[in-house]
Amino acid sequence: MKKHILKTWKPYFEDTLNGIKTFEYRLNDRDYQVGDILVLREVDKNLKPTGRQFSVEVTYILKDFFHLNSEYCVMSVRII
Repeated sequence: MKKHILKTWKPYFEDTLNGIKTFEYRLNDRDYQVGDILVLREVDKNLKPTGRQFSVEVTYILKDFFHLNSEYCVMSVRII
């Protein structure tokens, strides 16, 4: 299990925090694995941190799907 600190724009941050958005679509440049922890840090439109953050656990990873760019992955997440 690894911990990854990721920037997240305010609307996506809010939707994930409220349980509406249960996935992350990310460049797979960190070798994400099921069980990893993503620390989502909210940033504004200028990528300036707002000071808000929370963590989610990766529960499933979709990668190398024929409609998905092979450099990216979709991760199912749940708030912890």
